[in-house]
Amino acid sequence: MHGVWSKTRVYVVPGSGSALSAHTAGVDRLMASYRSIPVTSAVRLAKPTSNLFRARTKRDARGLDTSGLTGVLSIDPETRTADVAGMCSYQDLVAATLPYGLSPLVVPQLKTITLGGAVSGLGIESASFRNGLPHESVLEMDILTGAGELLTASRTQHCDLFRAFPNSYGTLGYSTRLRIELEPIAPFVALRHIRFRSLPELVAAAERIIDTGGQGGTAVDYLDGVVFGPDESYLCVGRRTTTPGPVSDYTGKKIYYQSMRHDAALNDSKDDRLTMHDYFWRWDTDWFWCSRAFGVQNPRLRRWWPRRYRRSSVYSKLVAADRRFGVSDRIEARQGRPARERVVQDVEVPIGRCCEFLEWFLQSVPITPIWLCPLRLRDHEGWPLYPIPADHTYVNIGFWSSVPAGDGVGTTNRAIEAKVSELDGHKSLYSDSFYTREEFDQLYGGESYKTVKKSYDPDSRLLDLYAKAVQRR
Repeated sequence: MHGVWSKTRVYVVPGSGSALSAHTAGVDRLMASYRSIPVTSAVRLAKPTSNLFRARTKRDARGLDTSGLTGVLSIDPETRTADVAGMCSYQDLVAATLPYGLSPLVVPQLKTITLGGAVSGLGIESASFRNGLPHESVLEMDILTGAGELLTASRTQHCDLFRAFPNSYGTLGYSTRLRIELEPIAPFVALRHIRFRSLPELVAAAERIIDTGGQGGTAVDYLDGVVFGPDESYLCVGRRTTTPGPVSDYTGKKIYYQSMRHDAALNDSKDDRLTMHDYFWRWDTDWFWCSRAFGVQNPRLRRWWPRRYRRSSVYSKLVAADRRFGVSDRIEARQGRPARERVVQDVEVPIGRCCEFLEWFLQSVPITPIWLCPLRLRDHEGWPLYPIPADHTYVNIGFWSSVPAGDGVGTTNRAIEAKVSELDGHKSLYSDSFYTREEFDQLYGGESYKTVKKSYDPDSRLLDLYAKAVQRR
C-alpha cells in the first residue's frame, strides 16, 4: 500500500489461466442446477452468507449452485474497469483492485456483501454523495433470468431488465458477471471528525460539502456521520492522500465509532488517519457498533476475542443462531420483561427533511447511535424500482437494534415506515417490511416491475418482490 501501484494494462487474477475458464465452468454449473429444479419448485441461491435481515419461514426451494462465481475475472487499469463474478465479495474485489491504485466507485461497508447483492439489493457508503449507488457504476451484466436464459443487459441491451434489476432482490434473476467502473484512490485517508451541538448545524454543513464537493477549499472524497443524541453528532470527512504518516488500527483494542467522540468545549474537530484498506473496512470490525450486543466492546472480553472473529459475518451468524433458538426472547421472559421488536433498518429521506426525521426518531425510538450517509444518484434516466430523482440529495439513516415490543406486530417498524413515507423518503428492503400491496407498488415501481417480471420470468420461477420483501414465508 505504501509503494508505487502497478500500471499493467490488464490484470487477470493470479492462479487463473483459470479465472475465465473457472468462471465459464461456474456458469455451466449454475445453468445445470437451474435446469435440474422442477418447474413446480421455487428457485433461490445456495449461499453460505447473507446480509438480509427479513423474517422467514422454511419453504420448499432448492438452491442454485454458485460455486465458481466468486472471483475477479479481470481488471483494466487504463479504462478503469473490472469484470467481476456476481458472487464476488467486496473484500475480494477490493483486495484485487487496491494494488493498482483503484477501487469500486462505492464500497459497501461490510466485507461479505457481494457485488451482485449490492446491485440487486442496493448498497451505499461514504462515497455515495459523489458517486451514487453501486448499480450506477455497472456498465453491463450477465443475468440468469427467471426464464432460465443467460442475457447480457446494459444501457443498450435488454435495457428494461438493466433498469429494473437494481432493488429487485433476485426476483428478476441473478447476475453472473458484472463489468463496473473503477476510480483512482490513494494509499491513505485523512479523516476529520467534526462535532455538532445541534442537528440542523450538522445537516447544513453536510449540504455545503455536497453542493461544493469540498470544505475549506479542499476536495472531500468521503462523507458520512454518526448521531449519538440531539446535542452530539459528527460528520466524518475523508480526504484521500499520498502523504505518509502514522495510521490508526481499529481491528484491535480501539473501536472506530468511539474514536470520533470528543469534548466540543476543547475542540470542534478531531483528526485521524487510516490506510485506504482500513478505511474501507472501518465499520466491519464491530459491525458499526452492533458488536456491543455480544460484549465484544468490553475490554476484558475483547482481549480474548480473536481478531479473525471481529467481523460482521461472525456477528450476523450469532444473530441468526439467536433468532433460530430464541435465546434472547427466553432471557427477556425469565427477567419478567416484554418481548422485543427488532428494528434493523436503513431509510433514505430528502436532506431537507433529515432533521425532521431525526428529531422524531430520537423522541420516539430508543435507539442510538444512528448512522448518516448522504447520497445523490448520478444517472438521470431513472431506476424504476428505486424511484428517487437524480441530482437531489438524500440522507441514508441507519439504525440497528431492538425495542420493547408494542401491542401489535411490528409496531415501531410500521411507525417508521409511515414517517418515511410522510417525508417523501424510501426504505431499504433488506429487513422486515410491513407495507400493504398498494403502498408497496406505489413506492417500488409496481407496474414497471410487473411488466419486466412478465417478460423475464413469465412462469414466476422466482418469487415476486412483494412476496420476498414483505410477506411472511
